[in-house]
Amino acid sequence: MSVLVTDAGFLTNDYCDNFTPLAEIDADIPTNLDAVDMTSDDNQERLANHLDSISLIRIAFASFDDGRGFTLARRLRMMGFTGRLRAKGYVIAEQYGMARRSGFDEVEISDALALRQPEQLWKSRANWTAHDYQSRLRGAAH
Repeated sequence: MSVLVTDAGFLTNDYCDNFTPLAEIDADIPTNLDAVDMTSDDNQERLANHLDSISLIRIAFASFDDGRGFTLARRLRMMGFTGRLRAKGYVIAEQYGMARRSGFDEVEISDALALRQPEQLWKSRANWTAHDYQSRLRGAAH
């Protein structure tokens, strides 16, 4: 099982099925996609013609020290994707603010990680705009 982390805290995963791996999508053939799974190696440009039909994109994080998923999320938002963006896998509470700033709406973590990093730890990062390095620097300059 898994747990969804949002600004409100832990939620039950409301969407578990029917994810289409990006590798199975033809960039040039129109299709009705509901949810797409991406890896950090995937090229988001393959979704350019499909963004309007996708309601959820889930980007896998293979390890907590691989930030490529944050870049993918930002690029998808810059391409105009307005649906739900979900980070999945090895994202830790300290990265929640970065996930939100890069465009993710939520993070999907394992039950085991939720036990090691309880809801209160994640909720302490829910005010993700307060954990912005650049804002702290600008505040110190005044």
